[in-house]
Amino acid sequence: MENISRKSFIGQCVGMATLAASPPFLVKALAEKRADDDFYKKIVRANSEEVARLMQTLAGDVTEIRRRLGYDLANLTAAFCEPTSQYYQKQELIPYLTKIARFLVKAQHDDGTLDFGNLASPPDTAFILEPLCAAGTILKTNTTPSLNEVKDLLKTFVVKAGEGLRTGGVHTPNHRWVVSAALSKINALYPNPLYVRRIREWLSEGVFCDVDGNFLERSMNYSAVIDSALVTMGRLLPMPDLFEPARKNLRLVYFHAEPNGELVTVDSRRQDQYAPISILNFYHAYYYLAIRDNNPEFAAIAKYIETLSGFDARILNDLLVTFLEEPLYKKPLPSPKTPPVTFEKFFETTNLVRIRRNNTATTIFGGNDFPIIIASGRSNSPNFFAYRKGEAILKYMRLSTDFFNTGYFHSQGVTYSGGRYVLHQTFNAPYYQPLPAKFKKADGDYKLSPSTDGRFWNKMDFEHRPQSNVKTLDVTVSVAEKEGTNELTFTVKAIEGVHVTIELCFKEGGNLTGVRKVEGAAENYALEGGSGIYTFGNDSIKFGPGVFKHTKLTGLEGELYSTHFGSLRTPGLHVYLTGVTPFEHKLAIG
Repeated sequence: MENISRKSFIGQCVGMATLAASPPFLVKALAEKRADDDFYKKIVRANSEEVARLMQTLAGDVTEIRRRLGYDLANLTAAFCEPTSQYYQKQELIPYLTKIARFLVKAQHDDGTLDFGNLASPPDTAFILEPLCAAGTILKTNTTPSLNEVKDLLKTFVVKAGEGLRTGGVHTPNHRWVVSAALSKINALYPNPLYVRRIREWLSEGVFCDVDGNFLERSMNYSAVIDSALVTMGRLLPMPDLFEPARKNLRLVYFHAEPNGELVTVDSRRQDQYAPISILNFYHAYYYLAIRDNNPEFAAIAKYIETLSGFDARILNDLLVTFLEEPLYKKPLPSPKTPPVTFEKFFETTNLVRIRRNNTATTIFGGNDFPIIIASGRSNSPNFFAYRKGEAILKYMRLSTDFFNTGYFHSQGVTYSGGRYVLHQTFNAPYYQPLPAKFKKADGDYKLSPSTDGRFWNKMDFEHRPQSNVKTLDVTVSVAEKEGTNELTFTVKAIEGVHVTIELCFKEGGNLTGVRKVEGAAENYALEGGSGIYTFGNDSIKFGPGVFKHTKLTGLEGELYSTHFGSLRTPGLHVYLTGVTPFEHKLAIG
Protein backbone atom coordinates (compact mmCIF):
# COMPACT_ATOMS: atom_id res chain seq x y z
CA MET A 1 0.00 0.00 0.00
CA GLU A 2 1.18 3.54 -0.63
CA ASN A 3 2.29 5.83 2.19
CA ILE A 4 0.34 8.89 3.25
CA SER A 5 0.92 11.13 6.19
CA ARG A 6 -0.44 10.14 9.57
CA LYS A 7 -2.24 13.48 9.69
CA SER A 8 -4.09 12.69 6.45
CA PHE A 9 -5.13 9.23 7.61
CA ILE A 10 -6.32 10.54 10.96
CA GLY A 11 -8.30 13.21 9.20
CA GLN A 12 -9.99 10.54 7.13
CA CYS A 13 -10.78 8.44 10.17
CA VAL A 14 -12.39 11.44 11.79
CA GLY A 15 -14.59 11.85 8.76
CA MET A 16 -15.31 8.14 8.51
CA ALA A 17 -16.10 7.20 12.05
CA THR A 18 -19.63 7.81 13.25
CA LEU A 19 -18.81 8.22 16.90
CA ALA A 20 -20.57 10.06 19.63
CA ALA A 21 -17.11 11.15 20.82
CA SER A 22 -15.66 14.43 19.61
CA PRO A 23 -13.11 14.59 16.77
CA PRO A 24 -10.27 15.70 19.13
CA PHE A 25 -10.76 12.53 21.16
CA LEU A 26 -10.64 10.42 18.00
CA VAL A 27 -7.55 12.22 16.71
CA LYS A 28 -5.84 11.63 20.02
CA ALA A 29 -6.89 7.97 20.07
CA LEU A 30 -5.41 7.37 16.64
CA ALA A 31 -2.37 9.61 16.83
CA GLU A 32 -1.01 8.38 20.15
CA LYS A 33 0.19 4.85 20.78
CA ARG A 34 -2.43 3.08 22.86
CA ALA A 35 -1.32 1.71 26.20
CA ASP A 36 -2.09 -1.99 25.76
CA ASP A 37 -2.87 -2.51 29.42
CA ASP A 38 -5.47 0.26 29.28
CA PHE A 39 -7.09 -1.40 26.29
CA TYR A 40 -7.15 -4.72 28.11
CA LYS A 41 -8.85 -3.03 31.07
CA LYS A 42 -11.44 -1.71 28.64
CA ILE A 43 -11.97 -5.24 27.32
CA VAL A 44 -12.47 -6.59 30.83
CA ARG A 45 -14.95 -3.81 31.67
CA ALA A 46 -16.92 -4.53 28.49
CA ASN A 47 -17.08 -8.20 29.44
CA SER A 48 -18.31 -7.30 32.93
CA GLU A 49 -21.08 -5.17 31.44
CA GLU A 50 -22.05 -8.04 29.14
CA VAL A 51 -22.11 -10.48 32.05
CA ALA A 52 -24.30 -8.14 34.12
CA ARG A 53 -26.75 -8.08 31.21
CA LEU A 54 -26.62 -11.86 30.85
CA MET A 55 -27.43 -12.41 34.50
CA GLN A 56 -30.67 -10.57 33.89
CA THR A 57 -31.61 -12.18 30.57
CA LEU A 58 -30.73 -15.68 31.81
CA ALA A 59 -32.80 -15.38 34.96
CA GLY A 60 -35.55 -17.46 33.32
CA ASP A 61 -35.32 -20.71 31.42
CA VAL A 62 -33.23 -21.04 28.26
CA THR A 63 -35.72 -22.00 25.55
CA GLU A 64 -34.15 -21.11 22.21
CA ILE A 65 -31.09 -22.38 20.38
CA ARG A 66 -29.22 -19.46 18.89
CA ARG A 67 -25.64 -18.85 17.89
CA ARG A 68 -25.34 -16.13 20.51
CA LEU A 69 -25.85 -18.73 23.24
CA GLY A 70 -22.32 -19.99 22.67
CA TYR A 71 -20.94 -16.50 23.28
CA ASP A 72 -23.10 -16.16 26.39
CA LEU A 73 -21.42 -19.22 27.90
CA ALA A 74 -17.99 -18.08 26.73
CA ASN A 75 -18.38 -14.58 28.18
CA LEU A 76 -19.49 -15.96 31.54
CA THR A 77 -16.51 -18.31 31.46
CA ALA A 78 -14.07 -15.50 30.64
CA ALA A 79 -15.42 -13.36 33.48
CA PHE A 80 -15.05 -16.21 35.96
CA CYS A 81 -11.48 -16.98 34.88
CA GLU A 82 -10.03 -13.47 34.37
CA PRO A 83 -8.22 -12.38 37.56
CA THR A 84 -8.86 -8.67 36.96
CA SER A 85 -12.60 -9.12 36.42
CA GLN A 86 -15.07 -8.11 39.08
CA TYR A 87 -16.63 -11.55 38.51
CA TYR A 88 -13.41 -13.50 39.02
CA GLN A 89 -14.21 -16.81 40.76
CA LYS A 90 -17.70 -15.50 41.58
CA GLN A 91 -19.84 -18.53 42.38
CA GLU A 92 -22.96 -16.64 41.33
CA LEU A 93 -21.96 -17.28 37.69
CA ILE A 94 -21.96 -21.08 38.01
CA PRO A 95 -25.77 -21.54 37.81
CA TYR A 96 -25.89 -19.56 34.55
CA LEU A 97 -23.05 -21.55 33.02
CA THR A 98 -24.72 -24.80 34.10
CA LYS A 99 -28.09 -23.72 32.74
CA ILE A 100 -26.71 -23.05 29.27
CA ALA A 101 -24.61 -26.23 29.19
CA ARG A 102 -27.51 -28.44 30.28
CA PHE A 103 -29.80 -26.87 27.68
CA LEU A 104 -27.33 -27.45 24.84
CA VAL A 105 -26.80 -31.11 25.78
CA LYS A 106 -30.56 -31.64 25.97
CA ALA A 107 -31.17 -29.93 22.61
CA GLN A 108 -28.51 -31.96 20.80
CA HIS A 109 -29.57 -34.60 18.29
CA ASP A 110 -28.22 -38.15 18.47
CA ASP A 111 -25.84 -37.29 15.61
CA GLY A 112 -24.41 -34.37 17.60
CA THR A 113 -26.04 -31.56 15.62
CA LEU A 114 -28.49 -28.82 16.59
CA ASP A 115 -31.61 -27.40 14.97
CA PHE A 116 -30.99 -23.75 14.25
CA GLY A 117 -30.41 -22.00 10.97
CA ASN A 118 -31.18 -25.35 9.35
CA LEU A 119 -32.46 -28.66 10.68
CA ALA A 120 -29.83 -30.97 12.23
CA SER A 121 -27.19 -28.78 10.63
CA PRO A 122 -23.47 -29.62 10.87
CA PRO A 123 -22.31 -26.17 9.66
CA ASP A 124 -24.66 -24.25 11.96
CA THR A 125 -23.54 -26.44 14.84
CA ALA A 126 -19.96 -25.56 13.86
CA PHE A 127 -20.74 -21.87 14.24
CA ILE A 128 -21.87 -22.29 17.86
CA LEU A 129 -18.88 -24.52 18.59
CA GLU A 130 -16.49 -21.65 17.89
CA PRO A 131 -17.25 -19.79 21.17
CA LEU A 132 -18.02 -23.01 23.07
CA CYS A 133 -14.57 -24.42 22.31
CA ALA A 134 -13.05 -21.09 23.29
CA ALA A 135 -14.80 -21.49 26.63
CA GLY A 136 -13.47 -25.03 26.88
CA THR A 137 -9.93 -23.79 26.25
CA ILE A 138 -10.26 -21.11 28.94
CA LEU A 139 -11.71 -23.64 31.44
CA LYS A 140 -9.05 -26.24 30.73
CA THR A 141 -6.58 -24.92 33.29
CA ASN A 142 -9.14 -23.83 35.87
CA THR A 143 -9.42 -26.40 38.67
CA THR A 144 -12.27 -24.81 40.63
CA PRO A 145 -14.41 -27.76 41.83
CA SER A 146 -17.70 -25.95 41.26
CA LEU A 147 -16.91 -25.87 37.53
CA ASN A 148 -16.72 -29.64 37.20
CA GLU A 149 -20.30 -30.17 36.04
CA VAL A 150 -20.02 -27.37 33.48
CA LYS A 151 -16.75 -28.81 32.16
CA ASP A 152 -18.22 -32.32 31.95
CA LEU A 153 -21.35 -31.11 30.15
CA LEU A 154 -19.32 -29.02 27.78
CA LYS A 155 -17.06 -31.94 26.93
CA THR A 156 -20.08 -34.19 26.37
CA PHE A 157 -21.61 -31.67 23.97
CA VAL A 158 -18.41 -30.82 22.11
CA VAL A 159 -17.22 -34.41 21.59
CA LYS A 160 -20.64 -35.53 20.41
CA ALA A 161 -20.85 -32.52 18.08
CA GLY A 162 -17.39 -33.39 16.80
CA GLU A 163 -18.71 -36.69 15.47
CA GLY A 164 -21.55 -34.87 13.75
CA LEU A 165 -19.10 -32.51 12.08
CA ARG A 166 -16.61 -35.27 11.25
CA THR A 167 -19.22 -37.26 9.34
CA GLY A 168 -21.74 -34.61 8.34
CA GLY A 169 -22.07 -32.60 5.16
CA VAL A 170 -22.29 -28.96 4.12
CA HIS A 171 -24.25 -26.70 1.78
CA THR A 172 -21.92 -23.91 0.65
CA PRO A 173 -18.20 -23.33 -0.03
CA ASN A 174 -17.55 -21.48 3.22
CA HIS A 175 -19.17 -24.26 5.27
CA ARG A 176 -16.22 -26.54 4.52
CA TRP A 177 -13.86 -24.19 6.31
CA VAL A 178 -16.29 -23.39 9.15
CA VAL A 179 -16.64 -27.11 9.90
CA SER A 180 -12.89 -27.65 9.54
CA ALA A 181 -12.11 -24.74 11.89
CA ALA A 182 -14.53 -26.11 14.48
CA LEU A 183 -12.90 -29.55 14.21
CA SER A 184 -9.53 -27.85 14.69
CA LYS A 185 -10.76 -26.31 17.93
CA ILE A 186 -12.27 -29.59 19.12
CA ASN A 187 -9.03 -31.39 18.28
CA ALA A 188 -7.05 -28.85 20.31
CA LEU A 189 -9.23 -29.69 23.32
CA TYR A 190 -9.75 -33.41 22.81
CA PRO A 191 -7.21 -34.68 20.24
CA ASN A 192 -8.47 -37.24 17.75
CA PRO A 193 -6.68 -38.09 14.48
CA LEU A 194 -10.05 -38.65 12.83
CA TYR A 195 -10.80 -34.94 13.20
CA VAL A 196 -7.58 -34.02 11.43
CA ARG A 197 -8.21 -36.60 8.73
CA ARG A 198 -11.60 -35.02 8.00
CA ILE A 199 -10.07 -31.52 7.94
CA ARG A 200 -7.45 -32.64 5.45
CA GLU A 201 -10.15 -34.26 3.32
CA TRP A 202 -11.98 -30.94 3.03
CA LEU A 203 -8.75 -29.01 2.48
CA SER A 204 -7.77 -31.39 -0.34
CA GLU A 205 -10.53 -29.75 -2.41
CA GLY A 206 -8.41 -26.57 -2.40
CA VAL A 207 -8.99 -23.15 -0.83
CA PHE A 208 -9.82 -20.97 -3.82
CA CYS A 209 -8.64 -17.38 -3.66
CA ASP A 210 -8.26 -15.46 -6.92
CA VAL A 211 -5.48 -13.03 -7.80
CA ASP A 212 -7.45 -10.12 -6.31
CA GLY A 213 -8.22 -11.95 -3.05
CA ASN A 214 -11.80 -13.08 -3.65
CA PHE A 215 -13.07 -16.41 -2.37
CA LEU A 216 -15.57 -18.43 -4.43
CA GLU A 217 -18.67 -16.70 -3.09
CA ARG A 218 -17.20 -13.18 -3.52
CA SER A 219 -19.10 -12.29 -0.36
CA MET A 220 -17.80 -9.88 2.28
CA ASN A 221 -20.11 -11.53 4.81
CA TYR A 222 -18.66 -14.98 4.19
CA SER A 223 -15.13 -13.69 3.59
CA ALA A 224 -15.10 -12.69 7.26
CA VAL A 225 -16.23 -16.21 8.12
CA ILE A 226 -13.56 -17.81 5.92
CA ASP A 227 -10.74 -15.55 7.14
CA SER A 228 -11.59 -16.46 10.72
CA ALA A 229 -11.67 -20.17 9.85
CA LEU A 230 -8.35 -20.04 8.00
CA VAL A 231 -6.67 -18.22 10.87
CA THR A 232 -8.05 -20.80 13.32
CA MET A 233 -6.79 -23.75 11.27
CA GLY A 234 -3.50 -22.03 10.54
CA ARG A 235 -2.68 -21.52 14.20
CA LEU A 236 -4.09 -24.73 15.73
CA LEU A 237 -3.21 -27.54 13.32
CA PRO A 238 -0.74 -25.79 12.64
CA MET A 239 -0.93 -25.06 8.90
CA PRO A 240 0.69 -21.65 8.39
CA ASP A 241 0.15 -21.81 4.62
CA LEU A 242 -3.54 -21.16 5.31
CA PHE A 243 -2.73 -17.65 6.49
CA GLU A 244 -1.86 -16.54 2.96
CA PRO A 245 -5.36 -16.62 1.40
CA ALA A 246 -6.61 -14.79 4.50
CA ARG A 247 -3.93 -12.10 4.01
CA LYS A 248 -4.89 -11.71 0.33
CA ASN A 249 -8.55 -11.36 1.21
CA LEU A 250 -7.88 -8.83 3.97
CA ARG A 251 -5.92 -6.66 1.55
CA LEU A 252 -8.90 -6.80 -0.82
CA VAL A 253 -11.36 -6.01 1.97
CA TYR A 254 -9.66 -2.70 2.74
CA PHE A 255 -10.17 -1.51 -0.84
CA HIS A 256 -13.84 -2.48 -0.59
CA ALA A 257 -14.26 -0.27 2.49
CA GLU A 258 -16.16 2.97 2.23
CA PRO A 259 -15.02 5.96 4.31
CA ASN A 260 -17.51 5.06 7.08
CA GLY A 261 -16.42 1.41 7.28
CA GLU A 262 -19.24 -0.06 5.20
CA LEU A 263 -18.06 -2.62 2.65
CA VAL A 264 -19.00 -2.69 -1.01
CA THR A 265 -20.86 -5.95 -1.60
CA VAL A 266 -22.39 -5.40 -5.04
CA ASP A 267 -20.05 -8.04 -6.51
CA SER A 268 -21.14 -10.72 -4.03
CA ARG A 269 -22.71 -14.00 -5.11
CA ARG A 270 -24.66 -14.25 -1.85
CA GLN A 271 -27.43 -12.36 -0.08
CA ASP A 272 -25.15 -9.51 0.99
CA GLN A 273 -24.97 -8.20 -2.59
CA TYR A 274 -28.01 -6.10 -1.62
CA ALA A 275 -27.03 -5.44 2.02
CA PRO A 276 -23.63 -3.87 2.75
CA ILE A 277 -21.90 -5.03 5.92
CA SER A 278 -19.21 -3.43 8.06
CA ILE A 279 -15.48 -3.98 8.16
CA LEU A 280 -16.05 -4.61 11.89
CA ASN A 281 -16.49 -8.30 11.03
CA PHE A 282 -12.81 -8.54 10.04
CA TYR A 283 -11.32 -7.05 13.19
CA HIS A 284 -10.04 -10.27 14.72
CA ALA A 285 -8.26 -11.40 11.55
CA TYR A 286 -6.60 -8.01 11.01
CA TYR A 287 -5.53 -7.91 14.67
CA TYR A 288 -4.14 -11.45 14.77
CA LEU A 289 -2.18 -11.22 11.52
CA ALA A 290 -0.94 -7.71 12.35
CA ILE A 291 0.81 -9.19 15.40
CA ARG A 292 1.83 -12.52 13.91
CA ASP A 293 3.23 -11.01 10.68
CA ASN A 294 4.38 -7.72 12.25
CA ASN A 295 2.17 -6.07 9.62
CA PRO A 296 1.92 -2.31 10.28
CA GLU A 297 -0.85 -1.74 7.73
CA PHE A 298 -3.10 -4.39 9.27
CA ALA A 299 -2.35 -2.82 12.66
CA ALA A 300 -3.53 0.57 11.39
CA ILE A 301 -6.72 -0.95 9.99
CA ALA A 302 -7.41 -2.80 13.26
CA LYS A 303 -6.98 0.42 15.24
CA TYR A 304 -9.21 2.27 12.77
CA ILE A 305 -11.92 -0.38 13.20
CA GLU A 306 -11.83 0.30 16.95
CA THR A 307 -13.07 3.84 16.22
CA LEU A 308 -16.14 2.75 14.24
CA SER A 309 -19.69 2.91 15.44
CA GLY A 310 -20.76 -0.51 16.64
CA PHE A 311 -17.31 -1.68 17.78
CA ASP A 312 -18.17 -1.69 21.47
CA ALA A 313 -21.51 -3.45 21.04
CA ARG A 314 -20.48 -5.99 18.42
CA ILE A 315 -16.78 -6.66 19.04
CA LEU A 316 -15.53 -5.34 22.37
CA ASN A 317 -18.18 -7.12 24.45
CA ASP A 318 -16.85 -10.54 23.31
CA LEU A 319 -13.17 -9.68 23.05
CA LEU A 320 -12.07 -10.98 26.45
CA VAL A 321 -12.94 -14.49 25.26
CA THR A 322 -10.59 -14.08 22.29
CA PHE A 323 -7.74 -12.68 24.38
CA LEU A 324 -7.97 -15.48 26.92
CA GLU A 325 -8.29 -18.24 24.32
CA GLU A 326 -5.28 -17.14 22.23
CA PRO A 327 -2.39 -15.50 24.14
CA LEU A 328 -0.95 -13.89 20.99
CA TYR A 329 -3.71 -11.26 21.14
CA LYS A 330 -2.19 -9.92 24.36
CA LYS A 331 1.01 -8.95 22.57
CA PRO A 332 1.28 -5.31 21.44
CA LEU A 333 0.35 -4.37 17.91
CA PRO A 334 3.22 -3.20 15.70
CA SER A 335 3.50 0.53 15.06
CA PRO A 336 0.85 1.32 12.44
CA LYS A 337 1.55 2.36 8.88
CA THR A 338 -1.39 4.27 7.51
CA PRO A 339 -3.05 2.71 4.43
CA PRO A 340 -4.03 4.81 1.40
CA VAL A 341 -7.18 6.91 1.28
CA THR A 342 -6.57 7.87 -2.34
CA PHE A 343 -6.50 5.04 -4.86
CA GLU A 344 -7.98 3.66 -8.08
CA LYS A 345 -8.37 -0.11 -8.28
CA PHE A 346 -9.78 -2.17 -11.17
CA PHE A 347 -10.51 -5.70 -9.97
CA GLU A 348 -10.75 -7.42 -13.32
CA THR A 349 -11.69 -10.85 -11.98
CA THR A 350 -15.00 -9.46 -10.69
CA ASN A 351 -15.31 -6.44 -13.01
CA LEU A 352 -15.40 -4.07 -10.06
CA VAL A 353 -13.82 -0.61 -9.97
CA ARG A 354 -13.13 1.22 -6.71
CA ILE A 355 -11.95 4.84 -6.78
CA ARG A 356 -11.25 6.72 -3.56
CA ARG A 357 -10.31 10.38 -3.24
CA ASN A 358 -10.14 10.95 0.51
CA ASN A 359 -13.79 11.25 1.61
CA THR A 360 -15.17 10.74 -1.92
CA ALA A 361 -15.66 7.21 -3.28
CA THR A 362 -16.88 5.81 -6.61
CA THR A 363 -17.92 2.22 -7.31
CA ILE A 364 -18.48 0.81 -10.82
CA PHE A 365 -19.68 -2.76 -11.32
CA GLY A 366 -20.28 -4.99 -14.31
CA GLY A 367 -19.51 -8.48 -13.09
CA ASN A 368 -22.80 -10.36 -12.96
CA ASP A 369 -22.96 -14.10 -13.61
CA PHE A 370 -24.59 -14.87 -16.96
CA PRO A 371 -27.18 -15.97 -17.71
CA ILE A 372 -28.94 -13.87 -15.09
CA ILE A 373 -30.58 -16.31 -12.67
CA ILE A 374 -32.18 -15.20 -9.42
CA ALA A 375 -30.65 -17.58 -6.91
CA SER A 376 -28.31 -17.59 -3.95
CA GLY A 377 -24.82 -18.28 -5.20
CA ARG A 378 -25.09 -16.11 -8.32
CA SER A 379 -24.24 -12.46 -8.84
CA ASN A 380 -27.28 -10.67 -10.26
CA SER A 381 -27.32 -7.13 -8.84
CA PRO A 382 -28.28 -4.43 -11.38
CA ASN A 383 -26.48 -1.73 -9.34
CA PHE A 384 -23.75 -0.59 -11.73
CA PHE A 385 -22.71 2.70 -10.10
CA ALA A 386 -22.51 4.15 -6.59
CA TYR A 387 -21.00 7.34 -5.21
CA ARG A 388 -20.26 8.91 -1.84
CA LYS A 389 -19.10 12.32 -0.72
CA GLY A 390 -18.78 12.34 3.04
CA GLU A 391 -22.18 11.58 4.51
CA ALA A 392 -23.98 12.23 1.21
CA ILE A 393 -24.51 8.82 -0.39
CA LEU A 394 -25.84 7.75 -3.77
CA LYS A 395 -26.58 4.14 -2.82
CA TYR A 396 -26.89 2.95 -6.41
CA MET A 397 -27.74 3.74 -10.00
CA ARG A 398 -29.69 1.41 -12.29
CA LEU A 399 -30.92 1.52 -15.88
CA SER A 400 -34.03 -0.26 -17.12
CA THR A 401 -35.85 -0.56 -20.42
CA ASP A 402 -39.18 -2.06 -21.44
CA PHE A 403 -37.52 -3.88 -24.34
CA PHE A 404 -39.48 -7.16 -24.31
CA ASN A 405 -39.84 -6.75 -20.54
CA THR A 406 -36.13 -7.52 -20.01
CA GLY A 407 -35.91 -4.99 -17.19
CA TYR A 408 -32.63 -3.89 -15.70
CA PHE A 409 -29.36 -3.49 -17.59
CA HIS A 410 -26.66 -5.98 -16.55
CA SER A 411 -23.27 -5.19 -18.01
CA GLN A 412 -21.33 -8.03 -19.62
CA GLY A 413 -18.09 -6.97 -18.00
CA VAL A 414 -16.08 -3.74 -17.67
CA THR A 415 -13.33 -2.48 -19.96
CA TYR A 416 -11.06 0.54 -19.64
CA SER A 417 -10.36 2.65 -22.71
CA GLY A 418 -9.39 6.26 -23.28
CA GLY A 419 -9.70 7.23 -19.65
CA ARG A 420 -13.19 5.78 -19.32
CA TYR A 421 -14.60 2.63 -17.74
CA VAL A 422 -17.07 1.11 -20.20
CA LEU A 423 -20.04 -1.11 -19.35
CA HIS A 424 -21.92 -2.78 -22.18
CA GLN A 425 -24.70 -5.27 -22.84
CA THR A 426 -26.24 -6.54 -26.05
CA PHE A 427 -29.52 -8.45 -25.89
CA ASN A 428 -31.17 -10.21 -28.84
CA ALA A 429 -34.87 -11.11 -28.65
CA PRO A 430 -36.09 -13.36 -31.48
CA TYR A 431 -39.44 -14.63 -32.67
CA TYR A 432 -39.70 -18.35 -33.44
CA GLN A 433 -40.66 -20.13 -36.67
CA PRO A 434 -42.35 -23.56 -37.02
CA LEU A 435 -40.24 -26.59 -36.13
CA PRO A 436 -38.45 -28.39 -38.96
CA ALA A 437 -40.24 -31.61 -39.90
CA LYS A 438 -37.71 -33.91 -38.23
CA PHE A 439 -38.45 -32.36 -34.81
CA LYS A 440 -42.25 -32.38 -35.02
CA LYS A 441 -44.28 -34.75 -32.83
CA ALA A 442 -47.74 -36.08 -33.66
CA ASP A 443 -48.97 -35.58 -30.12
CA GLY A 444 -47.64 -32.02 -29.93
CA ASP A 445 -45.90 -32.68 -26.61
CA TYR A 446 -42.56 -30.89 -26.90
CA LYS A 447 -39.61 -30.41 -24.57
CA LEU A 448 -40.09 -27.93 -21.72
CA SER A 449 -37.23 -25.53 -22.24
CA PRO A 450 -36.17 -21.91 -21.87
CA SER A 451 -36.41 -19.50 -24.77
CA THR A 452 -33.02 -18.96 -26.38
CA ASP A 453 -32.81 -15.48 -24.86
CA GLY A 454 -33.64 -16.88 -21.40
CA ARG A 455 -36.70 -14.69 -20.83
CA PHE A 456 -39.29 -17.45 -20.29
CA TRP A 457 -39.97 -21.18 -20.46
CA ASN A 458 -42.51 -23.17 -22.46
CA LYS A 459 -43.05 -26.59 -24.04
CA MET A 460 -41.92 -25.33 -27.43
CA ASP A 461 -38.51 -27.00 -28.00
CA PHE A 462 -37.03 -23.54 -28.69
CA GLU A 463 -33.50 -24.71 -29.45
CA HIS A 464 -34.63 -26.49 -32.63
CA ARG A 465 -36.79 -23.67 -34.00
CA PRO A 466 -35.54 -21.26 -36.66
CA GLN A 467 -35.57 -17.63 -35.53
CA SER A 468 -36.78 -14.49 -37.28
CA ASN A 469 -37.67 -10.87 -36.61
CA VAL A 470 -34.74 -10.63 -34.18
CA LYS A 471 -34.73 -7.35 -32.28
CA THR A 472 -31.60 -6.03 -30.56
CA LEU A 473 -31.06 -3.89 -27.50
CA ASP A 474 -27.59 -2.39 -27.17
CA VAL A 475 -26.71 -0.45 -24.00
CA THR A 476 -23.42 1.28 -23.25
CA VAL A 477 -22.61 3.25 -20.11
CA SER A 478 -19.17 4.83 -19.83
CA VAL A 479 -17.78 6.51 -16.73
CA ALA A 480 -14.95 9.03 -16.57
CA GLU A 481 -13.78 9.97 -13.07
CA LYS A 482 -11.60 12.98 -12.30
CA GLU A 483 -10.71 14.15 -8.81
CA GLY A 484 -13.88 12.81 -7.25
CA THR A 485 -16.29 13.94 -10.01
CA ASN A 486 -17.84 11.52 -12.51
CA GLU A 487 -19.23 11.97 -16.00
CA LEU A 488 -21.51 9.15 -17.17
CA THR A 489 -22.47 8.76 -20.82
CA PHE A 490 -25.50 6.64 -21.70
CA THR A 491 -26.15 5.25 -25.16
CA VAL A 492 -29.16 2.98 -25.71
CA LYS A 493 -29.87 1.64 -29.20
CA ALA A 494 -32.95 -0.40 -30.11
CA ILE A 495 -36.05 -0.25 -32.25
CA GLU A 496 -37.47 3.27 -31.99
CA GLY A 497 -39.70 4.04 -29.00
CA VAL A 498 -38.28 1.76 -26.28
CA HIS A 499 -38.67 3.41 -22.87
CA VAL A 500 -35.42 4.01 -20.97
CA THR A 501 -35.39 4.73 -17.22
CA ILE A 502 -32.33 5.73 -15.19
CA GLU A 503 -32.84 5.35 -11.45
CA LEU A 504 -30.72 7.06 -8.77
CA CYS A 505 -31.36 5.98 -5.18
CA PHE A 506 -29.98 8.30 -2.50
CA LYS A 507 -29.70 7.38 1.17
CA GLU A 508 -32.89 7.97 3.11
CA GLY A 509 -32.86 10.89 5.56
CA GLY A 510 -31.31 13.43 3.19
CA ASN A 511 -32.88 16.32 1.29
CA LEU A 512 -33.33 16.89 -2.44
CA THR A 513 -33.59 20.17 -4.34
CA GLY A 514 -33.97 20.86 -8.05
CA VAL A 515 -36.27 17.88 -8.59
CA ARG A 516 -40.03 17.44 -8.86
CA LYS A 517 -42.03 15.07 -6.66
CA VAL A 518 -43.74 12.43 -8.78
CA GLU A 519 -47.29 11.52 -7.81
CA GLY A 520 -48.00 7.94 -6.84
CA ALA A 521 -45.16 6.16 -5.07
CA ALA A 522 -43.63 7.81 -2.04
CA GLU A 523 -40.10 9.22 -2.36
CA ASN A 524 -40.16 9.28 -6.19
CA TYR A 525 -38.73 12.35 -7.90
CA ALA A 526 -38.09 13.45 -11.48
CA LEU A 527 -35.06 15.40 -12.69
CA GLU A 528 -36.65 17.10 -15.67
CA GLY A 529 -33.71 19.35 -16.55
CA GLY A 530 -30.92 21.31 -14.98
CA SER A 531 -29.22 19.90 -11.90
CA GLY A 532 -30.42 18.37 -8.68
CA ILE A 533 -28.67 18.48 -5.32
CA TYR A 534 -28.84 15.84 -2.60
CA THR A 535 -27.76 16.97 0.87
CA PHE A 536 -27.09 14.95 4.00
CA GLY A 537 -25.70 16.84 6.97
CA ASN A 538 -22.92 19.12 5.76
CA ASP A 539 -22.25 17.17 2.56
CA SER A 540 -23.96 17.34 -0.81
CA ILE A 541 -23.93 15.67 -4.23
CA LYS A 542 -24.80 17.62 -7.38
CA PHE A 543 -26.13 15.69 -10.37
CA GLY A 544 -27.44 16.60 -13.80
CA PRO A 545 -28.52 17.67 -16.30
CA GLY A 546 -31.85 15.89 -16.18
CA VAL A 547 -34.22 14.60 -18.84
CA PHE A 548 -37.76 13.29 -18.37
CA LYS A 549 -39.64 12.08 -21.47
CA HIS A 550 -42.00 9.45 -20.00
CA THR A 551 -43.51 8.42 -16.66
CA LYS A 552 -43.07 4.63 -16.77
CA LEU A 553 -41.45 4.17 -13.34
CA THR A 554 -42.84 0.80 -12.22
CA GLY A 555 -42.04 -2.76 -13.23
CA LEU A 556 -38.41 -1.83 -13.77
CA GLU A 557 -37.17 -5.24 -12.64
CA GLY A 558 -38.52 -7.02 -15.71
CA GLU A 559 -40.07 -10.43 -16.24
CA LEU A 560 -37.55 -12.37 -14.13
CA TYR A 561 -39.00 -10.67 -11.06
CA SER A 562 -42.54 -9.70 -12.07
CA THR A 563 -43.45 -13.33 -12.81
CA HIS A 564 -42.95 -14.02 -9.09
CA PHE A 565 -44.34 -10.64 -7.93
CA GLY A 566 -40.85 -9.64 -6.80
CA SER A 567 -39.34 -6.20 -6.41
CA LEU A 568 -35.82 -4.83 -6.01
CA ARG A 569 -36.92 -1.42 -4.79
CA THR A 570 -35.11 -0.39 -1.62
CA PRO A 571 -35.61 2.39 0.94
CA GLY A 572 -34.22 5.74 -0.17
CA LEU A 573 -34.95 8.85 -2.22
CA HIS A 574 -35.47 7.72 -5.81
CA VAL A 575 -34.71 10.18 -8.62
CA TYR A 576 -35.57 9.26 -12.21
CA LEU A 577 -34.34 10.37 -15.60
CA THR A 578 -36.27 8.99 -18.58
CA GLY A 579 -36.09 8.92 -22.36
CA VAL A 580 -36.92 6.84 -25.42
CA THR A 581 -34.71 5.13 -27.97
CA PRO A 582 -32.58 6.11 -29.67
CA PHE A 583 -31.32 7.55 -26.38
CA GLU A 584 -28.12 9.40 -25.54
CA HIS A 585 -27.44 11.42 -22.42
CA LYS A 586 -24.57 12.69 -20.30
CA LEU A 587 -24.85 12.97 -16.53
CA ALA A 588 -22.34 14.60 -14.20
CA ILE A 589 -22.15 13.57 -10.54
CA GLY A 590 -19.90 15.23 -8.01
